[in-house]
Amino acid sequence: MKRTVAAIFAASILGASLFLAYAYKTRGDRNGNISVTGLGSIDFESDIIMWRGSYETSDSNMARAFETLRKHKNIVESYLVERGIKPGEITFRQVNTDEENRSLYNEEGNYVGSEFEAYRLSQMVQIDSKDLDRVIAISREIPELLEEGIEIQSNNPKYYYSDLDAIKLNLIEQASENGRIRAEQIARNSKSYLKGLKSAKLGVFQILGYNSGESYSWSGTFNTSSRWKTASITVKMNFEVE
Repeated sequence: MKRTVAAIFAASILGASLFLAYAYKTRGDRNGNISVTGLGSIDFESDIIMWRGSYETSDSNMARAFETLRKHKNIVESYLVERGIKPGEITFRQVNTDEENRSLYNEEGNYVGSEFEAYRLSQMVQIDSKDLDRVIAISREIPELLEEGIEIQSNNPKYYYSDLDAIKLNLIEQASENGRIRAEQIARNSKSYLKGLKSAKLGVFQILGYNSGESYSWSGTFNTSSRWKTASITVKMNFEVE
């Protein structure tokens, strides 16, 4: 009887030992993961400029107002062409028409209505060009048309780049390489090695003004006010390690 109990006890200990040994081996073979965020960034200069200006006129007679605006358009177009802007780079938008009304008040100072005073016509002119310096100069100097009776409002130019797809591909390559290098460094420090990439997720494309102090946006930022820009993108990468 004692021998039987001893045998059962020994078998139990052996079974428990084998179970613990198997559990330890399984836990030790289990693969881990390393998650990193790679960054790609590039500075570049815009190669397209877009500028807009607007002018207007007022007259109680619609026909005279249109004729005055037509003369203003011709003067503006001649001014731009004389300064090196190609006709194909100039676009005149449709004419906008509004009425100007004068408020009427009675002897007690109470508002009693309004009456027509004049038609106000306005038009916008736009330049799309790759000659950035020339258009920048025009945007600063064109208010001098006031000497010819044209009060033109000059907006700040906007700047774009013609091949953003190439920049995006460059950034994705940079961000992927940067993420892989970071993951390899972490693996070396933990005496492991990378087995392969399990997943990757691109962040949003960001374009900020160079050294502008602008903030990133969750939906992506697209700066158009700066000639020089910084584009960036992130990629979240998850590697299997052993």
